[in-house]
Amino acid sequence: MVDSGTVPLYECLLFDLDGVIADSRYAITRSINHALETHGLPTRPERELERYIGPPLLEAFGELLAADGADPGLAAACVTAYRERYEVACLVETLAYPGVDRVVERLAARMPLAVATSKPTRFAEPILEELGLRGSFRVVVGPDLTATKEAKTETVARALEAMGQPASAAIVGDRHHDIDAGRANEIATVGVTWGFGSREELEAADADVVLDSPEALLEHVDGAR
Repeated sequence: MVDSGTVPLYECLLFDLDGVIADSRYAITRSINHALETHGLPTRPERELERYIGPPLLEAFGELLAADGADPGLAAACVTAYRERYEVACLVETLAYPGVDRVVERLAARMPLAVATSKPTRFAEPILEELGLRGSFRVVVGPDLTATKEAKTETVARALEAMGQPASAAIVGDRHHDIDAGRANEIATVGVTWGFGSREELEAADADVVLDSPEALLEHVDGAR
């Protein structure tokens, strides 16, 4: 139920997963290094690899291979090696950001929610289950394991279609890819700074609003019109 006297700004919200709901830095960065090591390539400090959290994996490995002067044709094999470790690691090395669980649950009582992620749904669904949040989302939309080149714009479009093409929607994301995808789909864009992007990145992408805490997201969504 919507609080008395308060009208939510949106009919529904789409959430990115990594960097918004899930603090997945350890599972992702360690799995990237596992893939690099598997193919005889130098590993990186985990902190340095956080910038690759969000974009599609094939794009991330392509950039890493180019930086090493390695064969770009190895990118797909690196994705395979990454997933071999990540499928198990994601369930033990992923945490919910503090306060996000409570805010998601409260928002789910006000409007339908969806997840729109570049992470394959085969991994996204179990992570949300493990975090105790799957029931808060009407749909979870991500690429399948064979769709290594699906752009975030396409993922967001599919999520909106699954939600019935709401007249007023917003995407909540921590990277410019999320903001770009929202703008391409002509929906509102909410940048958040507790993940892997920065306020500067989100503002440069022209996010409609940039918020610093889950509680600020709840206040923003519940803003009366």
